[in-house]
Amino acid sequence: MLITIAASIKGVISVEIMALVVASLAWMWPTRTIRSQVLTLRERAFVQMAKLSGMKTHEVIFFEIMPNLLPFIAASFVGAVSSAILASVGLEALGLGPQNEPTLGMTIYWAISFTALIRGLWWWWLMPILLIVLLFISLFLISAGLDEIANPRVRRNRA
Repeated sequence: MLITIAASIKGVISVEIMALVVASLAWMWPTRTIRSQVLTLRERAFVQMAKLSGMKTHEVIFFEIMPNLLPFIAASFVGAVSSAILASVGLEALGLGPQNEPTLGMTIYWAISFTALIRGLWWWWLMPILLIVLLFISLFLISAGLDEIANPRVRRNRA
């Protein structure tokens, strides 16, 4: 879907338009998982007890459900950001990104176009690949840290 949209607007694509295209398709998976998490939290015992104790619906949402949902939202956000970055770099590496903007994906695209690997120009590949790997490792560590904060089973094993 992303390739079709990016190919159809290839002549007028900029970094901002590409970000809008990726963002317009990246919201579906996190929204679905957050909705399912809310539906499971709604049926938990502490929510039922809050309702029985006389809390109003908006109080239950803000004081019971949201504090338990925030770490999951943060972890979903990290996953959505990493998948959007990967989609953007992939489109740019295929040549469907903005041709005149210096991005990581376009650097890889120009390295492929000018056969940098065959010519022995390894530094054309090394820096963008290292930056992408470093970015994804840092996003993974952020996600692991948020999971450690949110997941009581992980906290118990660490202590």
